Amino acid sequence: MSITYPGGFRAAGVPAGLKSTGKPDVALVVNDGPLHNAAAVFTSNRVAAAPVRWSRQVITDGRADAVVLNSGGANACTGPDGFGNTHRTAEVTADLLGISASDVIVCSTGLIGEQLPMDKLLDGVTDAAGSLGRGGGPTAAEAIMTTDSVPKEARYPATADSASEGYAIGGMAKGAGMLAPGLATMLVVLTTDAALDAEALDAALREATRVSFDRTDADGCMSTNDTVVLLASGAAGIAPDQAQFTEALTGVCLDLAAQLINDAEGASHTIAVTTVNAASERDAEVVSRAVARSNLFKTAIFGNDPNWGRVLAAVGTTDAAFDPDRLNVSMNGVQICRDGGIGDSRDLVDLTGRDVEVEIDLAAGSARATIWTNDLTHEYVHENSAYSS
Repeated sequence: MSITYPGGFRAAGVPAGLKSTGKPDVALVVNDGPLHNAAAVFTSNRVAAAPVRWSRQVITDGRADAVVLNSGGANACTGPDGFGNTHRTAEVTADLLGISASDVIVCSTGLIGEQLPMDKLLDGVTDAAGSLGRGGGPTAAEAIMTTDSVPKEARYPATADSASEGYAIGGMAKGAGMLAPGLATMLVVLTTDAALDAEALDAALREATRVSFDRTDADGCMSTNDTVVLLASGAAGIAPDQAQFTEALTGVCLDLAAQLINDAEGASHTIAVTTVNAASERDAEVVSRAVARSNLFKTAIFGNDPNWGRVLAAVGTTDAAFDPDRLNVSMNGVQICRDGGIGDSRDLVDLTGRDVEVEIDLAAGSARATIWTNDLTHEYVHENSAYSS
């Protein structure tokens, strides 16, 4: 019950027939207050889906009472009718809950370029509203899945007996491909019963996503529907320290981001590419991302080949500050490139496990950044070649 773990929230997930499988495909998350403060971040893709354009308007006043989500259709590139369907979804949700449509965030995920079957969707919204409860978190997390193999949930504190500051954070996410900034092809709902205003929520959310979802990069492809929403009910009656809340929220986001990468479409390796001793955090991020997006590097890891030459080739495409003759590269703890040349034997590197750690030392400063990615497999190509069929 992660998204309903904090006080003041109810959720539901129901099947509406949007998916041919008959599995849950409509989710609803409701903030019962007493506060209804909210913040959100969205894809930076200029081809933004209708729900993104609607929800950007909703969040401008820092309030949201509910989030309604559907899988089985992205409602992207659907023209005026698509935006009208988003508006209608918000209105029906609002009528059912006795709130304003302007306080309903709408999220959709699925195939681009097809209109949603509104009769099914709205029946699903009605069913979800009638099924709301404190125990509805798991079915809501299931209802937003597309190519995900498992639902993704996280919470703070992690267990009921964990030390906390007297408030809770919950989260659910979906996403398995098109993971690249801004954000990923993902929908994320985060909830907290802390008493924070919209400005504080926005600052915390942007910092948390900057070092979590924005550094999750499965395939370098950016979605049209990415949305991350943070709702605050204030039910705990506690206004936490801003820095402490941001740290806790970041932990939840990092947990969800790791689950996204671990479930990446067809992946057989989960890869953490960390650049250290960079002149700036920006340099470290640029270098790590260049390597993470290299198809040559990703296919080498798929083949269990510690080909550090592909790492250096990707590093060399960036504008980061470094001396090529001082670069070091390690894979799973073995320094296979030293001072821009041959290091320890690559035969010492074991890549047969799921997790791979790559460290790139620029020897140019003290900053660092990690990008999380995955290998490029036959299964990824197959899944995406058949996605619309």
